[in-house]
Amino acid sequence: MAKHFLLLNLIALVSFCCVVLAFEPSPMQDFCVADSTSTVKVNGLSCKDPKSVIAEDFFFSGLHLAGNTSNTFGSKVTPANVAQIPGVNTLGISLARVDYAPWGINPPHTHPRATEILTVLEGFLQVGFVTSNPENRHITKVLKKGDVFVFPIGLVHYQHNVGNGNAVAIAALSSQNPGVISVANAVFGSEPTIATDILAKAFQVDATVVAQIQSKF
Repeated sequence: MAKHFLLLNLIALVSFCCVVLAFEPSPMQDFCVADSTSTVKVNGLSCKDPKSVIAEDFFFSGLHLAGNTSNTFGSKVTPANVAQIPGVNTLGISLARVDYAPWGINPPHTHPRATEILTVLEGFLQVGFVTSNPENRHITKVLKKGDVFVFPIGLVHYQHNVGNGNAVAIAALSSQNPGVISVANAVFGSEPTIATDILAKAFQVDATVVAQIQSKF
């Protein structure tokens, strides 16, 4: 019986070790500069040959430039993620500059792969996020220059310039490719579209209202 018990413990230990060693979330080398030309399919982007890596792979210039806010929402996001900086591949970080015209908004959206921490550089922003079901609690605050606010991963959030002047913020995100799902675009602007009767029932409105909203996307 004792030998049988020890054998079972040994099998369990080996199985545990195998499971642990099967996944390594931390980088296994100094860097893994993204190779955008590679046809290899991995969870992320494959690595360039380290011998071909140059300083430009870790560099991006542009966050000092104001974004063009002449659009429907009165805001512009300038990203600095793996698409702009190949060197952040596998490092789990990225940045974005967000410009807001007076009373402009960065409409409700989510980042499916990242938590966001936002710092206001200029102006006044009302920010907020909504917790998951069933509470759907709206947590909101007005920020001024120098204030910092965190949006937890995956939750719907937004920013609204509540000042008469332009506003600017810098967002840091915990992924090299955080992704963005704009709520309105996803629901009303999908391709192919979600059936109007489904959305009418979901939002408890007439189908003509849904069709009108869909026509704007």
